[in-house]
Amino acid sequence: MRHRLVLALVSLPLVCLLAACGATAGPKASAQHAKAKPKRCRIGSHPVGSSRFAVAAVVLKRATAYRRPGRKPFASFGHLNQNDYPTVFRVVSAIRRSDCTPTWYRVQLPIKPNGVEGYVRARAVRLAPVRTRIVVQVSKRRLTLFRRGRPVLRTTVAVGSKATPTPTGSYYVNQRLVPTDPSGPYGPGAIGISAFSNVLTGWTQGGPIAIHGTNEPWSIGHPVSNGCIRVRNPVLRRLFADTPAGTPVVVLR
Repeated sequence: MRHRLVLALVSLPLVCLLAACGATAGPKASAQHAKAKPKRCRIGSHPVGSSRFAVAAVVLKRATAYRRPGRKPFASFGHLNQNDYPTVFRVVSAIRRSDCTPTWYRVQLPIKPNGVEGYVRARAVRLAPVRTRIVVQVSKRRLTLFRRGRPVLRTTVAVGSKATPTPTGSYYVNQRLVPTDPSGPYGPGAIGISAFSNVLTGWTQGGPIAIHGTNEPWSIGHPVSNGCIRVRNPVLRRLFADTPAGTPVVVLR
């Protein structure tokens, strides 16, 4: 994106990891709890997420990504990205100890090549639950928003042209930005996803892909963009409100 964007202030909810949060146990429950055996887990990697929910990992101060846990690092991330938005990953799986404590998370990263994954230490991030998912069908020019596995919005979109196609694959929402000019080419907002153009490699920040509004409503339904996914401005406002960072985005042909 070449136009200057400013940060949209959006809070990311924390995951409650404590059993019976806020509940007060009576004497009988306390006695039963005292006799309960410690929870045990199979040591190793465990998948995280499903079609109904996903988990985002928000970098606390700094997170280093490894090809394998504890091996040579290949990328490093601060708490904020280059647009001053909190750095977010999508959690793919967790490596747990026998007491079920996570030590590493395998995450999808917001860098090139598209879809790259790595391992980050569990203590370097905090988790946030995500109940939404976006599916884009490029050939049908259609976007569907799911909440808890159920479709709640279907809309027609503009997609990349033949020369600058929208890259297909599995991504996630990694930032949400507000343009300085809401009447400009991005409309009232841009939902950045962890994908990059495979063609416009010389663009600022490597040619990131976004779902954004438009000042050319006639373009909706046509393959005319530089790779981004355009929606009508009222739809963008709803997506902006309903899709937190970490929302999976699947782009199909």
